[in-house]
Amino acid sequence: MAQIWEPPVRPFYMRNLRIENKTPSEYIMSIVAAESFKDGDYFGPLPMEQRRPPEYILEVFADPSSVKDVVKGILHTIFFHRFFPSVRPRTHDVLDLTLPVVGDAELETLIEQKTSSLIRQLDTTSDLGSRSSGVRGQIAVQFFEKRRRKAWFTKGEEEVCWEQWTLDVTLAIPRTESERAKVRKAMETMLLKTAMKIVTTVNREKDHIPPITTSEANPFPYQISTNPKGDGWGARIGIF
Repeated sequence: MAQIWEPPVRPFYMRNLRIENKTPSEYIMSIVAAESFKDGDYFGPLPMEQRRPPEYILEVFADPSSVKDVVKGILHTIFFHRFFPSVRPRTHDVLDLTLPVVGDAELETLIEQKTSSLIRQLDTTSDLGSRSSGVRGQIAVQFFEKRRRKAWFTKGEEEVCWEQWTLDVTLAIPRTESERAKVRKAMETMLLKTAMKIVTTVNREKDHIPPITTSEANPFPYQISTNPKGDGWGARIGIF
């Protein structure tokens, strides 16, 4: 009587690979795939929940005369805690708050360009709609790590996002002196709240920061992107 070939007991990381009822050669290929999966190599995208980076949402509220300084101040505060090259820090007063500035020419230029782009788009959106309704936009900062890509026939590096900050920007357009006073107070309160949230978050959330494995001046590439969208503001902020 011929013996029936049975595969050995599969390790825990192979339980979901569906290799039951396979031939010996198919089973061996499954083992190779499982070992690669165990070591961090894979032949397709990982499930979203395994590769989605943490995202931190920040509320930004300002009028047209202050929005650029407020957005730049918040971006610099984020990079002050996530920009690893050696720089000489500076400070800048925004409204009634003193915020840090990262003294890196390339980063300062990028922040200036992206903030100006967001402001232009917000202005265009407000011109297309009612000036009294206000507009909203978003500007996002992503930090990446370089990982070695290994698969059957390809090797190289890929940039994987390990953290994202999203600024939900509300552009307030006050119509009266009373509204201007309320908007000013709301801007100062929200800017302080946002700055404190950044400090609290970076001091608490550290475990996901990748190890530095390169001698490059900036071990973690970054990206700033904008995506404005229209919406109301007065009722949402709750100041009227």
